Amino acid sequence: MANPLRGEVALVLDGERRVCKLTLGALAELEDHLQADSLAVLVDRFESGSLRARDVLLLISAGLRGGGWSGDLSDLLQAEIEGGPLEAARVAARMLALAFRPPQ
Repeated sequence: MANPLRGEVALVLDGERRVCKLTLGALAELEDHLQADSLAVLVDRFESGSLRARDVLLLISAGLRGGGWSGDLSDLLQAEIEGGPLEAARVAARMLALAFRPPQ
């Protein structure tokens, strides 16, 4: 079960419920893949509305690995995300919101 207090979001991938979490390592990987100069640039890219399907997949892939998944982007490209593109975008947005929320 995903725990939002720990920044976790659930995603059903190929019929299996998985945990996604943007750890510092996952964020560094994401910066590299998206060629973002900083975390602020990365967040701005997602908040600006200029999101591409590849951006969502990279974010989901990084979050899955942050949650302990051992796959990679090529595995994700072949996988079925329950709820389709809309659910993938929702999970990506939720991960970002949780990763950058102020401490409680």
